[in-house]
Amino acid sequence: MYCPFCRNPDSRVVDSRMADDGSAIRRRRQCPECGRRFTTVETTSLTVIKRSGVGEPFSRSKVINGVRKACQGRPVTEDDLAMLAQEVEETIRASGAAEIDAHEVGLAILSPLQKLDEVAYLRFASVYQAFESLEDFETAIAILRHEAEVEAKAAKGKNSEKSPL
Repeated sequence: MYCPFCRNPDSRVVDSRMADDGSAIRRRRQCPECGRRFTTVETTSLTVIKRSGVGEPFSRSKVINGVRKACQGRPVTEDDLAMLAQEVEETIRASGAAEIDAHEVGLAILSPLQKLDEVAYLRFASVYQAFESLEDFETAIAILRHEAEVEAKAAKGKNSEKSPL
């Protein structure tokens, strides 16, 4: 790491801290030559490989813009979309891959979007799961209904348990 003041090719790390969202590390460095301090920010790169084979950096804003279309007319706020994009990025980064296919990004959006809004989920899923007929929609709706019933039964079971106190 070159010193930005004297261009010395060496520096010493004085302090390291993780950024608030955990996506970067902030390091305070000191140049042994001139003694001045400076800050660097380190992030890992995540590349999305598009259908054309071209790679581009992962962008939360692209996730938000893609999901915004599916959420049009739904009770979803910009904060909800930002949280969804952050969850998608965290999921993708947790996979450990430095490169990910654009289609995989779309699939990573499905689970958090389903929790956020089921109608928006169906709209988005119809594209990323290539729905071709009404039966595809009916199957997806049946799965959503089944999952809702399972969750309702589980919640009812928790509420009916008696406390030992």
